[in-house]
Amino acid sequence: MMNQQFFIIGQGDIGLPVTNMLAQDDLSVTGLARSERAHYDLDDKAKFMQADALKLSADQLQDFTRIAIIVTPDEYSTSGYNDSYLGICQHIAELAAKLTNLERIIFISSTGIYGQDNGEWIDTDTAPVTPKRDASKVILQAEQALQQGFGDKAIIIRPSGIYGRERLMRLRKAQESHKAPIAAKEWTNRIMDTDLVTIITKVLTTDMPKPIYIATDYLPVTSLELTTWLSRQVGETLPEVDTNKTSVAGKRLHSNIPLAWLNYPDWQAGYQDILQH
Repeated sequence: MMNQQFFIIGQGDIGLPVTNMLAQDDLSVTGLARSERAHYDLDDKAKFMQADALKLSADQLQDFTRIAIIVTPDEYSTSGYNDSYLGICQHIAELAAKLTNLERIIFISSTGIYGQDNGEWIDTDTAPVTPKRDASKVILQAEQALQQGFGDKAIIIRPSGIYGRERLMRLRKAQESHKAPIAAKEWTNRIMDTDLVTIITKVLTTDMPKPIYIATDYLPVTSLELTTWLSRQVGETLPEVDTNKTSVAGKRLHSNIPLAWLNYPDWQAGYQDILQH
C-alpha cells in the first residue's frame, strides 16, 4: 500500500470524507473539486487539485494508481446526469490507454439502475439490468463506459438510499402530525452515509475487490414499517395504510458488503444512532 496514489474525483458529502479517511490512514491521496480548497474541510495531509473532471488530461492522472469517481449532478435532470456521471466516465475512459499506472477505478453508481418494482429480490447476478428512469439509464451508461475502457480494473459500487445525521427526510416525515397514507407493501433499502464512506475506502484499499458491490444494509424495510417505527420513536401519530395501493412495490436488495465493514447493519441500528444525537 506504500506506493499507492489515490485520487478522489468529487469532494461532496461522500467524496470529502473518503479523502479524509484515506489521509488519516497515512495514505497518499489527492481530492479533486472545481472550487478552491478553502471550500472543503480537507485533512491537512490530503493533497488537492482544483480542476474540472471533464477536462482532466492523461498527464494530470498519470501518477495515480487508484481513482474513485464520486460525483453528483449540478441539476437532477437527464442532461445534468449526462454532464456529470456519464461525461466524466466517458472522458476518463478515453484516456485509459495512457493511464499506465492505474490499477483500479471505482465508480459510485446507484441501485436505481435496477428497474424492478414488484418487491423482487435483487443481487449482483440479477439480469438483465433494465433501468426505468432516464437518469438511471444514464448512470448505467456511465458504468458501461468505464467497464469498456478499463475492463476488470473498473469496480462499480451501487448504493441504495443514503441516510445519515444530515440526511433526515424519513425522520422529518415521521415527525409530521398529519401524514399522507402509506402503501402497505412498498419496499425500500438504505445505507448509512458513514458506512458508505467506509465501503468506498475499503474497496479502494482491499487486495481483491469484487467487480460489483450493492452497498446497502442487511434489512430491506417497507415504507410503512419504517415510518411507523420512527413515528413511535418520536411520539408522533402513526401513519395510516393507503388502501388504494394494495400491490407489492419497490425492490429488496441483497447486500454483498462484508458485515464487518458496516457499523449499522440494519436501518434500526442506524436510526437509533441518529435519534441519540
